[in-house]
Amino acid sequence: MGSNAKNEVVVVTGAAGGVGRAIAHAFAKRGAHVALLARGHKGLEAARGEVESLGGRALPIPTDVADADAVEAAAERVERELGPIDVWVNDAMATVFAPFDEIDPGEFKRATEVTYLGAVYGTMSALRRMLPRDHGTIVQVGSALSYRAIPLQAAYCGAKFAMRGMTDSVRTELLHRKSRVWITSVHLPAVNTPQFNWGRSKLPKHPQPVPPIYQPEIPAEAVYHAAHRRRREIWVGKGAVQAIAGNKIAPWFADWYLARTGFKSQQVQDMPVRPDRPDNLFEPVEHEAATHGIFDEQAQSRSPQLWANTHRPLVAGALVGGAALAAAVLRAGR
Repeated sequence: MGSNAKNEVVVVTGAAGGVGRAIAHAFAKRGAHVALLARGHKGLEAARGEVESLGGRALPIPTDVADADAVEAAAERVERELGPIDVWVNDAMATVFAPFDEIDPGEFKRATEVTYLGAVYGTMSALRRMLPRDHGTIVQVGSALSYRAIPLQAAYCGAKFAMRGMTDSVRTELLHRKSRVWITSVHLPAVNTPQFNWGRSKLPKHPQPVPPIYQPEIPAEAVYHAAHRRRREIWVGKGAVQAIAGNKIAPWFADWYLARTGFKSQQVQDMPVRPDRPDNLFEPVEHEAATHGIFDEQAQSRSPQLWANTHRPLVAGALVGGAALAAAVLRAGR
């Protein structure tokens, strides 16, 4: 695909809040037609207003991505009202913050259905339309936790591992048939989203992302970049690079380190969880729908790592130029 998103048709799941809402903003700023899929009506309407104010066209479609028929119906409506789908972004997720043995089977199933099967159903609906046209890109919003699992998030980590495996399998099938349809993943670091406000939690203290924390606009730009470049996957932020690369080098050390630190680092120590805390595992929490979470003061709004990752020719040129300069200085010194 080219780099011009003007008038392209984009589907974003999980668009009522967090990274999904930021992704919708990123495409809207380039004039895209954005279909917004999520369960919460108020969050969708707010996202619709923001997309239109940024220069895009919005189509909110209340959808539970754990329902394959609902996802397919949404895809049909998108193509009927906006046109052929160019980009499909699977971002919807649900989670349970708890030790594994405290999670009920129904809770684990629901988190898996939304986070993993929601991406499966979205990918299926996208491919039904993209393959006959031999055109389109699917972007999976993955996580560093799809490479390095952490305690208290077994359901989420398991779903993201599954998403990565499914995506790699589909990619090889597309390559085998020499399809021009592309599938890619963007693996996120800790992000300041409402996930930590509305995710079901059985922890004694309020859940939090493990620093370094990034604002959702950072991964949103990575998703936009991934939709227009044929990259296999993109890692976002220093934290994601450290987690993924570190686990490849010494997984045993990561196990030991996370066993010691992973419980405390995922909880705000001076913020007990309210007994009446609502969660969005089975029903949307309308009043919490927003792009940012409660960690604005700790969140970074820039990522030099991501800039370098998405500007490889410039970085390579600078490295070559630096090496040439160093060689010239060395020769002159001799």
